[in-house]
Amino acid sequence: MSLIRYQSPDLAAWPSFDRWITLRDDLNTLFELPFWSNPGRQSQLFSGWSPALDLYQNTDDVIALVELPGMRKEDIEISLHDGTLTISGERKSGTSDGAAERTERYVGKFRRSITLPTLEEDNKYIDTYTYKILTVTLPKAEEAKPKQIQVDAG
Repeated sequence: MSLIRYQSPDLAAWPSFDRWITLRDDLNTLFELPFWSNPGRQSQLFSGWSPALDLYQNTDDVIALVELPGMRKEDIEISLHDGTLTISGERKSGTSDGAAERTERYVGKFRRSITLPTLEEDNKYIDTYTYKILTVTLPKAEEAKPKQIQVDAG
């Protein structure tokens, strides 16, 4: 009987196998990083809640919709600085004495910042708060709006 050395199969025959190896390497890198290496991410992960935010745009405006159930308009702050919209606030506990049998809702402070996709007019926005949905409408700057160009046939 003769011994034959093991040879790994040719992976070139499986083109999608390369993607799995890359995915495995990326996951290994993720888990090898120390969890405390990014304290900002850690504090955001464990220190409360982050409301859902949708961002839309049409020809004239950029519109942000933020779900803020259980909050009053007075507890919400909106700021616009260098093309970044920031919405922050604090949701307080529903009970006055703080003792609850069971609580599944997040309470406490939140802060959402999103970079806007286009230029907007400086510090001009319209906000409405109905049915616990905050709608922030930011008018686009004139240079960011699409323009129609007429072609001369001459």
